[in-house]
Amino acid sequence: MSVCIDITGLPRERIAFAPSPLAELGAALHALSEPAHHARLHGWTTTTAAGLKPELADRLHEADFLWRSTRSDILLPPRPRETLAEELDDLDLMDDEKYVAAALEISCASLYNAGAPSPLVDARMRDRALDLAAARGPRQAAFVKRMLLDPPGARAWIRRLFEDCDAAFFGETWQRVRVQLAADARHKTELLKRRGLAEAVAAVSPATTLEQDERGSRVVVDKLTHGRTSAAGTGLTFIPTAFGWPHLFALHAPGWQPVVQYPVPTGELGGAAPVDVVKARLEAVAHPMRMRLCRSLARGAYTTSELADAYGISAPEVSRHLSVLKKAGLLTTQRRGRYVLHQLDVAVVARLGSDFLEGVLR
Repeated sequence: MSVCIDITGLPRERIAFAPSPLAELGAALHALSEPAHHARLHGWTTTTAAGLKPELADRLHEADFLWRSTRSDILLPPRPRETLAEELDDLDLMDDEKYVAAALEISCASLYNAGAPSPLVDARMRDRALDLAAARGPRQAAFVKRMLLDPPGARAWIRRLFEDCDAAFFGETWQRVRVQLAADARHKTELLKRRGLAEAVAAVSPATTLEQDERGSRVVVDKLTHGRTSAAGTGLTFIPTAFGWPHLFALHAPGWQPVVQYPVPTGELGGAAPVDVVKARLEAVAHPMRMRLCRSLARGAYTTSELADAYGISAPEVSRHLSVLKKAGLLTTQRRGRYVLHQLDVAVVARLGSDFLEGVLR
């Protein structure tokens, strides 16, 4: 089984490799919704979820059918831009029927390949969308009803949600990964120019190949699903993602430009540390007093004297414990006037294990 993208006669300049902030936000939101899929991102998902304000977390839960079990096609732009705002502006130009149909896919298992009509104009598709949403819970059902009754209002709500995610956590994350994603896209583009499409496609993933025969040329994405589409008259876009593994997405809905989102290796989000570093960190937090200090340091920044007063020990003793934690890479420090403030690096600690992090944050 596979997804086949017909590229017969497609000019090479219509095949693009480019990072997309909107696609990366969709991948990040999926990782937050399904952290079990993304063990490599455990530190990022744990830290980010813990830092979400309740109101934003509730809104993400309300709309998570856009990215949880599948990825809505509105989150895979065919012409990636430099900024999330630009891609959201492009998304605003899409007509309501196409936008709502893609947003309310919910499950691509049955009708995705058929090019089914929009639920805004087809009663059967409207009932199907409502039934599928009801199975997800009352809040999702209410949201789908609102989208069907007031598409412009629902679209504005979704845009605000993405903008709030950008302000809360994604903007900083995007700055951390965008350089590597851009470098990967440039590398694939150079492969395409210098060595040809077959090598560029093979470099995307072991699951992507270029097939050529008397019938023409096609990019084949090996997946446990079947689909066919053509890039003729539009183009084919490959989008790298730091959040994607183990997923490999291939947008192949009728009427849409094909898009393939592929994972790239990255150490930016918490790659494996050397064994001796892990050992030092585990030993650092295993000491009973340092574990107690971590409880405070995980919640905020403290001076040595504040910790000494809180735990009834001497300042030099606190300094010795902080030195061990800092040497293990578990602390951040900042100077404020004549005071030095210490704080636990929660992202690093989260990679050691969620049980410890949850314990100190409980």
